[in-house]
Amino acid sequence: MQIRTGFDIAFQSVQPTPMILMLNVHPSRTDDLVTPEVLVFDPPLPVHQYQDSFDNLCTRILAPAGTLSIKADFVVKDHGRPDEVAPDAGQAEVQDLPDDILVFLMGSRYCDTDKLSGIAWSLFGNTAPGWARVQAIVDFVHERIRFDYQLADATRTAFDGYTQRVGVCRDFAHLAVTLCRCMNIPARYCTGYLGDIRIPPVPDPMDFSAWFDVYLDGRWFTFDARHNTPRVGRILMARGRDATDCAITTNFGSQQLMRFDVHTDEIA
Repeated sequence: MQIRTGFDIAFQSVQPTPMILMLNVHPSRTDDLVTPEVLVFDPPLPVHQYQDSFDNLCTRILAPAGTLSIKADFVVKDHGRPDEVAPDAGQAEVQDLPDDILVFLMGSRYCDTDKLSGIAWSLFGNTAPGWARVQAIVDFVHERIRFDYQLADATRTAFDGYTQRVGVCRDFAHLAVTLCRCMNIPARYCTGYLGDIRIPPVPDPMDFSAWFDVYLDGRWFTFDARHNTPRVGRILMARGRDATDCAITTNFGSQQLMRFDVHTDEIA
């Protein structure tokens, strides 16, 4: 299958403002590009790209004073299969995990494991390790948090999501990631495109989506606590410890978001 996707974003800056953008697809998906993925800036400006420690493709710019528009529109091919389900996938002992996986067991900015460890073990200590335990966590988070686009909060941590019981897709992901880490299951935060493909259309405004991966049986599997069902057509943009590592845009100055439109549609 092929998916047409992209965005149209605009910012207003009171003075020249340095920015880091994670608006490209993740390098692991670049071979799936059917048409070139080009970021178009208006007004045009110099850009510098690099890959961070999680292999995310980052773009550095100096946004001028005034309005800056950033657009992209491209086509990606996808295998068209829903997220893999592997009920027999097992959980490794911590001492047997590869060195580079250990970072995804530790607390981070939005994944406050120290506050949720006791809660996690009281809730999931009697579940079977591995896939069944992860699914139990996903089921819990899916029921615990109520999705409300109007109540998004950039400062909400996993523990806040647990206590406030409301949030957006990143809050579902943060709480699930944190509970998995508390149960010694490596988990990483992911963000990217996820359109209403092969499901009934959702009336909410289109946005970038957040989900998470867990490390079982020596590889990564995708889970989605907000939707709690395998989905088709995920296009990864960034992944890391939490939303700090995967911020779509980071600005270093006073700036206002003026326009934010995302589109993700299957091509018939």
